[in-house]
Amino acid sequence: MAELIVPSSKQPDENGRVLGITPESAGWTYVGFEVFKLEQGQKLVKQTGDREFCAVLLSGRAAVSTNELERVEIGQRMSVFEQIPPYSLYVPPHDEFTIEAATAVEVALCAAPGKGNHKARVIEPAHVGAEKRGHGSTERYIHNILPEQQSADSLLVVEVYTPGGHWSSYPPHKHDQDNLPAESFLEETYYHKIEPAHGFAVQRVYTLDDPEPLDETLVLKDGDAVLVPKGFHPVSAAPGYNLYYLNVMAGPVRTWKFYNDPAHEWLMKAAPVKEE
Repeated sequence: MAELIVPSSKQPDENGRVLGITPESAGWTYVGFEVFKLEQGQKLVKQTGDREFCAVLLSGRAAVSTNELERVEIGQRMSVFEQIPPYSLYVPPHDEFTIEAATAVEVALCAAPGKGNHKARVIEPAHVGAEKRGHGSTERYIHNILPEQQSADSLLVVEVYTPGGHWSSYPPHKHDQDNLPAESFLEETYYHKIEPAHGFAVQRVYTLDDPEPLDETLVLKDGDAVLVPKGFHPVSAAPGYNLYYLNVMAGPVRTWKFYNDPAHEWLMKAAPVKEE
């Protein structure tokens, strides 16, 4: 199995890429994920091939276009920790898209198999569902960028803000069995940002009664991505350090049905908490 932490590069490559995950590098089938840091005026051009993309503008302002979508200027937040919904660009397979940076830009490219059932479109902040989940030390804030209620073939994309000292993806849950309607199989990546950036967060990825057991406790730095191929995967933000992460999920069926760790199911009954 691939290493579960994929760190960002300190310096972008010639195209601006600082992080890259492919199904091949992850050892799985569906999810691909990249992060680019572009300088003002720099262009990123991407062919989608047989995959659909959701380009999430993490910070900065840019102009985007596709084969069918004329140039659109997007962007408002200059840091993910402004905690306002992002602009994103959905692009179907067998297309090409361009992102031209109007300021310094950080953009995440989320990818999964596509069927070409949906047209390219800009997902504006007003179309991103915002909600609070949990209470007390499990309270966190959600931006549903590409939930299953919105058009796509495979991708599910969401960003989460976890205040310092709080927990997310909690109680621990998993979605690694193709056992609908009880549970869906979804590969998942977490892309973590930390404020202040010298802080850390902790994520555990573990299985129960698995013939190939997995139990890893990961100490995360700003810019780290985590692979969740299977198992439960709770996250904790260290006190004093706010945590942001961008989740990308995809599997054979585009629906999110999770299973809680039975040892911690009582927490749902004591104080019902929606999941990540």
